[in-house]
Amino acid sequence: MEQNGIMKRVMERGIGRPLAMIAILGFGLCFARQDENWFARKRRDMVELQLKTRDIKDKKVLEVMGTVPRHLFVDPAVQTDAYEDYPLPIAEGQTISQPYIVALMTQCLELKGQEKVLEVGTGSGYQAAVLARLAGNVYSIEIHAGLAAQAAALLRRLGFANVEIRRGDGYFGWPEQAPFDAIIVTCAAGKIPEPLFEELKEGGRLVIPVGETDGVQTLIRLRKINGQKRIEEITAVRFVPMTGENQKIKRLGEGDSLEAGERSPRRGSY
Repeated sequence: MEQNGIMKRVMERGIGRPLAMIAILGFGLCFARQDENWFARKRRDMVELQLKTRDIKDKKVLEVMGTVPRHLFVDPAVQTDAYEDYPLPIAEGQTISQPYIVALMTQCLELKGQEKVLEVGTGSGYQAAVLARLAGNVYSIEIHAGLAAQAAALLRRLGFANVEIRRGDGYFGWPEQAPFDAIIVTCAAGKIPEPLFEELKEGGRLVIPVGETDGVQTLIRLRKINGQKRIEEITAVRFVPMTGENQKIKRLGEGDSLEAGERSPRRGSY
């Protein structure tokens, strides 16, 4: 209201239209800067109150979570909630995971900076942006064409040049780019997709929610050791289901099981 009142007085005093337009642009930039400062404070609060107080200890993960502009990856109507401790809806009935789960899954990948990473389930592109700051190259698959195109355009605009996105069924991975040092799956599978395990390097890590795709799942970290699955249960989670081939397998009654393998005990839940 105050901005509108100022502009009305500017026009009443006979200042020319060019000067008025410059003034409008100036006010717009001022308010945009104020918004960015507000979002920056929300990001800092998110890191301090949601991540550091839990079990996120990787300093690089904390740094990246504090810099990637999460609010740009959600609908403008919910941007003010972007840094809160809960997931948010995006298009195609999908969601963007709460910040803690993004940080936890990223930390579980144990990235050092030069890895080739596969992401299954691009969604908004936020997880890919986080990965891009921590790995060498990120390959992300999204089954919904609209989401894939939107995320690719946004990541290009924000300067994430080391991310490649394609539309496809993530159950089958990205064999042309395999093997991968790490694979992250941001949707729930009834069982560990065998193609993803095959595309994992020896010693690589696969982080994926596994279990009942219409209920609570178990987030696991799988390591490929001597060609075998070594599974660590991380926490209880709730993700949207993986579609495509995973749904076909579920209909055939082959899903919803955590495969046998050497396991470590569960760490906790959220």
